[in-house]
Amino acid sequence: MSSSELRFTRAHCWVREEGSGVVVGITDYAQEQMSELTFVELPEVGEQVEAEKEVAVVESVKAANDIYAPLAGTITEVNEALVEQPELVNQDPFGKGWLFKMKPERMADLNHLMDADAYESQLPLDEDE
Repeated sequence: MSSSELRFTRAHCWVREEGSGVVVGITDYAQEQMSELTFVELPEVGEQVEAEKEVAVVESVKAANDIYAPLAGTITEVNEALVEQPELVNQDPFGKGWLFKMKPERMADLNHLMDADAYESQLPLDEDE
């Protein structure tokens, strides 16, 4: 999967269009900052969510972080594998580590999210580079 297929939020979520809905996860940058995930609290299937409102929580050995819905809509599926294996987010954040799927109220709202270049340009610079 190329990053050109993805849209991003300032809160470090990625969104990929899939059929009439979207798949949502956290970015590689976010999982690196958090280090090893130890727990993931996912939303309920059928839950109505508002854009930019808390929808899930990921906990690591460092801290707990809220995950915000990238779009308004309805949760259609959650990644049950993360309950037993939260480390999948660290191992494959853009693949097996997805968090949830949702049906947005308006697919056109995807156009308001950042593309990969815009997302990367707003990340803090790495002092090691």
